[in-house]
Amino acid sequence: MTTLLTRRGWLRAAASGVALLLIGKRAWPAPLLGRKPGEVTAYRSPTCGCCGKWIDRMRETGFTVTERRMDDVTPIKREHSVPEDLYSCHTAVGGGYVFEGHVPPDLVARVLRERPSIRGLAVPGMPASAPGMETGPGRYDVISFTRTGKTSVYAVRS
Repeated sequence: MTTLLTRRGWLRAAASGVALLLIGKRAWPAPLLGRKPGEVTAYRSPTCGCCGKWIDRMRETGFTVTERRMDDVTPIKREHSVPEDLYSCHTAVGGGYVFEGHVPPDLVARVLRERPSIRGLAVPGMPASAPGMETGPGRYDVISFTRTGKTSVYAVRS
């Protein structure tokens, strides 16, 4: 039995497809959409392996990452208003924002795309399941912070 598609049915299907595409754009990783998520400069210790792995994850996601190796990253953290209790092993800067530690690439892309009123995101410490660490399971918070040091949980990951 052959079923013909009516004009109304075709319009419904086309509208649904467009809606799914628009909604999906917010959830799909940038490489799947064929666009670059952005550029960042990552400041890191030359001896930190997990920093290099985080940079690899960023590049795999489509970011352009410039590495700056330095013995002490603390001056960069201070210059960009990262609260001391959020310090981690590396600091990345891009698009007017700061990304401290093992922030997931999709959240970096989201901040650069949505431009929230924050100074940046941080993943304090070195959670086992964070991008670049991946040494085991575990839940961790991604913290947003302002220039004045106000913090709040931006996302929870595991």
